[in-house]
Amino acid sequence: MKILIAAGTLAAVAAIATPASAANICFAFQDLETEFWVAGHQAITATLEEKGHTVIERNANEDANRQLEQVRDCIAQGVDGIIIIPQDGESAVTIVKEAQENDVPIAVFNRPPSDLSRGIVVVADNASIASQAVDFLAEKALENAGDAPLQPLILVGDLGDPNAVGRKEGFYTAIEKHGDKFAAPIEVATEWDAATALANLEAAVTANPDIDLVFTSSDFLFPTIRSVFEPRGMWKKAGEDGHVVMGGLDGDATACQLIKDTYVDATGVQDLYFEADQALNAILKAIEDGEYAPNEVIADPGFALTSANIGEREKDMWGCVLLADGFLDK
Repeated sequence: MKILIAAGTLAAVAAIATPASAANICFAFQDLETEFWVAGHQAITATLEEKGHTVIERNANEDANRQLEQVRDCIAQGVDGIIIIPQDGESAVTIVKEAQENDVPIAVFNRPPSDLSRGIVVVADNASIASQAVDFLAEKALENAGDAPLQPLILVGDLGDPNAVGRKEGFYTAIEKHGDKFAAPIEVATEWDAATALANLEAAVTANPDIDLVFTSSDFLFPTIRSVFEPRGMWKKAGEDGHVVMGGLDGDATACQLIKDTYVDATGVQDLYFEADQALNAILKAIEDGEYAPNEVIADPGFALTSANIGEREKDMWGCVLLADGFLDK
């Protein structure tokens, strides 16, 4: 198995490989219910079609068994390759095995199989991305710090999800660089559920109202944070008295708008366009080479979009592209 560590942005990525003839690609995804998957779907299908390839789309609507049957149907149709967003890591293992045993190369996009020994796997380095965002937040918080340790708070995702584990790890890596300048972080369990996050965040802020830094493990919880902070006078723009330094991870349209409005200071970005390019490059190269069972893991190092660099990097973040297209107005 090859492991590739990506080192550049979209602009530095090599041009997408193009087989000598147009290919038939099965794109099997688990749903289009979130901004991220909508943007990923657009990036993959538009790029393939622009290159003259035929895309056979299959939406499993969050049903792993249906997705397996859809992939089998694609294989029966004689597709040249498969790109999949699986329902979960275990079902991905089964589907990758099914494809390779039928001599069809397959790439897994963003949600890795629990076994990485088969298939092309493109996945975000969540620990690195979180650490980059929290590094910026910590420096911002310390700019006006006094002698007392600052109080950070993290909204933790479902720790049964490797993405949540990596994001928590990256948060602690960044905070612990500053030793006793930060108090022990307050952890708020969310289980990736807004109602759970709301109840637990209200309890945490009621018990500890003097919060200096907040990191949410997913941008989708910013509206939840606002609903807790605003009635308490804690939802303030940067520069206003009482502003809580705040950031998240994903790179969605709401985060982009909130950084522009200066309520949020930074977010870690899964570089969706980089990931899509890498998945397409790898699957098209495997088809061109006649390699039916390629195996490599391609890591997306991501980046942090911050209040300091949004002028230069706004268009690199998928959520800002959706925002510019009017996504939040639909």
